[in-house]
Amino acid sequence: MKPEFSRPHRADVIPRSGLTAELSATPEECVAVAHRIGIPALRSLVAKFRLHAIEGGAVVASATLSARLVRECVVSLEAFETTQRESFQLRFVPAGHEIDDLDPESVDEIPFEDGVIDLGEAVVEQLALDLDPFPRMAGATMPEAPETESVSPFAALAALRAKR
Repeated sequence: MKPEFSRPHRADVIPRSGLTAELSATPEECVAVAHRIGIPALRSLVAKFRLHAIEGGAVVASATLSARLVRECVVSLEAFETTQRESFQLRFVPAGHEIDDLDPESVDEIPFEDGVIDLGEAVVEQLALDLDPFPRMAGATMPEAPETESVSPFAALAALRAKR
């Protein structure tokens, strides 16, 4: 599978002193990413990375992403535009050198092969992980439920018993 927003980068050219990278998705990439992550539209996607090489061929990344996207309100089912801004850290590691760390607070590791990391794919994965699972448009409220008389679920059984 070819990623919709691929920005490959050779890991071996990243110095220990670090470097920065900025990525922007094209309109065509935004359409493909929106389809992949199941949202009505992605208007823009920009990410800024600070990368540092570390021992063992791994790369530590600090990044921010900024996206303008269209979501569907879970209350009104109307489409609305919103923004998402996230800061995140991760570590790219050569495949087979991942650390089995079950701590949910630890930095996520992304394995890579052939000496190439894909910054764009990392951004898409982070965007998808950070999506609000229940998006709600500003001002959307749940309709009031009609008041009903509280009837015991055993009322029908009680009526049958009374007929005996």
